Amino acid sequence: MNRSQNNCCRSLLAISIALGVNSCLIPPIANAAEEVSLVSGAFRRSISVSDLEYLAESGIARGLLKDALKFSKQKPKDVSKLLNQKVKLPISLISRLMDTRIGNVIISRVSKIIYPLKVPESSVSIPALRAGVINGLQIGKGNLDAISFLKAYPSESMAINLPALFGIMEKAESVSELVKFFADSPLENLHNTKP
Repeated sequence: MNRSQNNCCRSLLAISIALGVNSCLIPPIANAAEEVSLVSGAFRRSISVSDLEYLAESGIARGLLKDALKFSKQKPKDVSKLLNQKVKLPISLISRLMDTRIGNVIISRVSKIIYPLKVPESSVSIPALRAGVINGLQIGKGNLDAISFLKAYPSESMAINLPALFGIMEKAESVSELVKFFADSPLENLHNTKP
């Protein structure tokens, strides 16, 4: 390996480490999520990301997603609004947050809810989440929404553990309280400190 190739490899390794991605487990060029699998024990139903993106863009559900929304009595327009809801997050601030104790706890807990379908181990799910958030923010130019996260998530099939998700939702009185806690507490403290 010549000096130029060696420097290029070192740069790629440094970028991978900075993003929290273990380059041995996740290849540098990974596929985006193509489907979201809703998992509950032996039950599993997959919804294509293209159907979610279509719903986000048009407000119209199609395929299995249409049936799922009908069954759960959810209006496609309401779900479309949720999918399009953007959160403005500075990449440098989020990178620092992910390396704090509270950031590691949050990512660890979320990795039990959202993980690559075929490899749910935390050694893979945590770096996948970090990559999805950082790359999603890059795609969204500092904004993150559900679709940009899915497009950046480095696994073709992302699982959502429904019992774990419902367990977290039961503990929170409201989603707005959770968002307020995460927006006001650790983000504000990190924003006010210098790197």
